[in-house]
Amino acid sequence: MSSGQLPPRTRPVSVAPGRLTVEDHLETILRGVGPLAAYDQPVVESLGLTLHEDVISNEDLPRFSSAAVDGYAVNATDVVGARPGDPVELPVVAEIVPGLGKPFAISGGSCVRIMAGAPLPRGADAVVAADSTDGGRTRVAISRAVLAGSGVRHAAGDLSRGGIALPEGAVLGPREIGLLAAIGRDRVRARPRPRVVVMSTGRELREPGAHLDADSVHDANSSMLAAAVRDLGAIAYRVGVVDDDPAHFKRVLSDQLVRADLVITTGGITGDERALVKRTLSEIGEVTFSDIAISPGRTHGFGRVFDEQTPVITLPGDPVSAYVGFEVFVVPAIRRMLGRTPYRRPQVHAVLAEDLTSDTGVREYRPAFFEVTHRGAKVTPLPHTGPHLVGALAKANALIVVGEDESALHLGDTVRTLVLDRNF
Repeated sequence: MSSGQLPPRTRPVSVAPGRLTVEDHLETILRGVGPLAAYDQPVVESLGLTLHEDVISNEDLPRFSSAAVDGYAVNATDVVGARPGDPVELPVVAEIVPGLGKPFAISGGSCVRIMAGAPLPRGADAVVAADSTDGGRTRVAISRAVLAGSGVRHAAGDLSRGGIALPEGAVLGPREIGLLAAIGRDRVRARPRPRVVVMSTGRELREPGAHLDADSVHDANSSMLAAAVRDLGAIAYRVGVVDDDPAHFKRVLSDQLVRADLVITTGGITGDERALVKRTLSEIGEVTFSDIAISPGRTHGFGRVFDEQTPVITLPGDPVSAYVGFEVFVVPAIRRMLGRTPYRRPQVHAVLAEDLTSDTGVREYRPAFFEVTHRGAKVTPLPHTGPHLVGALAKANALIVVGEDESALHLGDTVRTLVLDRNF
């Protein structure tokens, strides 16, 4: 099984009939989105992108043999007898510095003064470091013998012409970008960053900084999720709050599709006819809303809208539920669009620092604090909090995964843990 595939599913016995598991819904999403088409990107703007080609080096790296130290380029046989107190003297016939663009050669019994990085002249096979000489400019006394190859950076010692510099699928970090520049690549074929539109809905929501009425609250979700999108290496367009007027929601969504590879909404998917997102998306696309065996959060949706068939993932409105839904369902979708594997954040095992209880029939993702001590990895669940308490969520750096058939985990148990904010 490849790193991008989901493991075989075994339905937990406690999940109610007709209810989807986390894997059921995630598979639907991953089948509904695919890696974005690759195209040539400027290397300097490719940080975090995934290569869609084997990058073949068109030259040796280094291109030529050069001095590794400041000193004197010699033929090692000419200084074989040199030692402190009985140096070998050689005439200095030239001085070579990097970037002259002029080839040099020496004959037996002579040497050149050379700086680190300058090309080794023909006839030389070693460099004597300056501190093993008297530093002479016309004649130099060398007090240490060297072997052939000493003090030399050899051509193709790092990478040979025609070799694979980076394989398809490599993620371009600072070191990979440095290598691409070193072999002369200014553009590279890679998958682009997905453009992700983030929208919050709710009559009670106000923009951060706006005046609050007696029954209104600031919108946390769109800022939180836009930041999470950027953290994954995608491009986030935060629309902010969209009110509960269906025509306005439809118009805003239509306007945003020109720059969207994916749309994320929060709120408006549970309840009666006032469930704005659920009702409107059902009218303008093929979007399915499902009861998922997950906690926090329960109702989630996925589908495509308008003629563009843009994929839409809908999340619950409570901040903790929205964040958990993003981690479980959106993170894999964005990584698939980027062409990165594994899609899902790897689970680690940690020792539970205190007891916790959970409802069966759902997979709970409990906010927690993960740390590595001298005794190993441990994780402490935060006090059982409601799905609306974003202050508690901000204290977490991990999610404990409690299985659908588990009603209690105990101090000292080894538990599955998602460590957040960790690259993978």
